[in-house]
Parts: sequence; C-alpha cells; structure tokens
Amino acid sequence: MISPTNAVKLRRSFLDGRFGQVHVRTATPVSAVSPVHRPLVCLHMSPKSGRSYARFMQHAATDRIVVAPDYPGHGESDPPPPDPHVTIEDYAGSIWEVVDGLLLGSVDLLGYHTGSEVAAEAARQRPEQVGRIVMISAPVFTAAELEKVQQLFLPVPLDEAGSRFQKMWALILQHRAPGTTLEMAAASFAENLRGGENYEWGHRAAFAYAARFADVVAGLSQRITVLNPADDLHEQTLRIAPRLKNGEVIECPEWGHGFLDLHTEAAVAVVKKALD
Repeated sequence: MISPTNAVKLRRSFLDGRFGQVHVRTATPVSAVSPVHRPLVCLHMSPKSGRSYARFMQHAATDRIVVAPDYPGHGESDPPPPDPHVTIEDYAGSIWEVVDGLLLGSVDLLGYHTGSEVAAEAARQRPEQVGRIVMISAPVFTAAELEKVQQLFLPVPLDEAGSRFQKMWALILQHRAPGTTLEMAAASFAENLRGGENYEWGHRAAFAYAARFADVVAGLSQRITVLNPADDLHEQTLRIAPRLKNGEVIECPEWGHGFLDLHTEAAVAVVKKALD
C-alpha cells in the first residue's frame, strides 16, 4: 500500500502579488490521473504561515491539489507597507492572486482562526469561484471580548529582558493541546518571529474585520462547515451557528491548537467529508 506521504508531491514556490512575492506550499497527487476534486486552499491563523498545514497537506493531497499560501508579511511572503494598515480584504485578494497564478480555477477553502475570516472574505469577493468552505473556529465576539483580545495581542516593544518573547512563549504553552511537545511549541514560536516588528498585523486585521464577519458569513450561499475545537475561541464560535445559511457547527472537544499535527488523519477525514 502506498502511504499518503509517498502518494503526494510537495513543492514550494513564489508568485508575484500586490505587495511583492507570495510564498506558497503546493501538494499534488503523484498519480497521473487528474484529481477528481476541486483544489483546496488552506488559510492559516495569525501570526503563523502555511507551514501550519504542512503535515495535513501530505495526507490530504492524495486525490486533490492542496495549496497553503503565506499571507503578505507572514512566513516567507513579502510584507505589505505599514500605511494603510493591511486588511482581511487584502489577505483575501492575495489568495486570489495565488489561485490565478496557479490556474486553479474554482476552489474549496479551509480557514483557521484568522483564516476563517479570510475564507469568508475571499468567498464574498469571488463567490462564483468557491465551492465549499471549512472553518476551524469562526468567532463572533461581543464588544467586551473584542476589546479584551485587542489588548491581549497588542505588540510588545523589544527590550533586553525579552518581554515580547516571554509573552509569546507563555501564550503558546497556555493554549497548546494535550500531546503537544516542546519541540512542536518551539516550531510554532519560530513562526511568530518571522513577522519581525510587524508580527501583530494579522491580529490587527482580524480584529478590524470581526464586526462584519458574521454578516459576511450570513450572506454566503456556499456550504460552510465550522469545526469547533476546544481552544480559546470555542465559546465565541458557538455564536456563528444562527448565521449559517447552509452549514453546521461540529464540536471537536478532543482537539486543540496543534491538532493538525497531532491528529492529522482524523482531521483530513473530517475536512474531506465536509468538502465532498
């Protein structure tokens, strides 16, 4: 039997985008037979990158193309200018540049936290090119909750005591799922550092979009499956259910941050069932 990792070809590349070059991970089936499913575009949380999906892609791309871009300013993609502030609309536009550049046509979308907002906005921008959508958490914040998370993710100035890095590490350890090793936590920490002084721009964009997120979701006709793991957005994600015109919220109490690496095959099975 061919294992998923042997049945998939992985490559990394750069495409030209509105803010410079965009770094993209692409996984394709090694079989000569054309994939029978729409390509799947994976959209990461902040301040991470498409690396979050690396193991998932190895198992998911046996029967479809799977793509994981880095948003501008994340991972290895070039950063946007500091003014005006980069937005979720910008990130979604960047995703369509990747789709166009790779000649993918119609696609399915998988978003994680910030990626859920990017998925919704991408579908709003080009509804005719989106098949199905899976969101990992889809938070609807109260005004008080939004103010709290905005304060929590304010950028921390550099100092010799390493206060910024202590806070980053503490948050990663606080939200890690059971089974997450220190090596896995360190890899996640390293992704945070790639943004340099702009590392909180993704969170800033997400919080600015939060007020309209539920309305955008409510206006989408695509089938939307929301996976609700036991993470820091579990309670807020429950509130999206009434706004789903065509979809459902699936509780995933056994999953937390890192589940794409810890429970890869189970995650692939759930996502493919929702898409297919």
